[in-house]
Amino acid sequence: MPEKAKILDKEAIQRSLTRIAHEVIEKNKGAGNLCLIGIRTRGAFLAQRLSECIKHIDNIDVPVGILDITLYRDDLALAKSQPIVRKTEINFGLEGKDVVLVDDVLYTGRTIRSALDALIDFGRPKTIQLAVLVDRGHRELPIRADYVGKNIPTAKNEKIEVRLLESEGKDEVVLTED
Repeated sequence: MPEKAKILDKEAIQRSLTRIAHEVIEKNKGAGNLCLIGIRTRGAFLAQRLSECIKHIDNIDVPVGILDITLYRDDLALAKSQPIVRKTEINFGLEGKDVVLVDDVLYTGRTIRSALDALIDFGRPKTIQLAVLVDRGHRELPIRADYVGKNIPTAKNEKIEVRLLESEGKDEVVLTED
């Protein structure tokens, strides 16, 4: 897919995560009851970075978990091949916690709906909040992010690609077109 525009570079991604970290701390009156759950794959990397930002700001180690939502997706029957199920890694209790679910791009809302279903199987948090690096619109479900790095209205034929150092070797968000 040809790139139309670079939306965020490395510095802009870091600024967005720092701002989100401040907003999370403010809304929750500190980080003492927080835990972060990243949706595999890029959401997990962003959750880890967000935890580091919160530690830098509030000097509290916020636990980070990784959630695989493969078996909770509503489009499994439409898949052309066998889905690859990866490990969910949540090594702490969610009961009574303020959970911040983290993902890279919010689009239709179906991934988040799947993540909510999966998350509830691990306990009953006090709250579940949503943080995304990019919100591109086109919701199909009534889901909204509590924390957004950047709102990028897109056309249906456009796609947002989040590339992170941990997975693609560089930090950037680009707009591509079919």
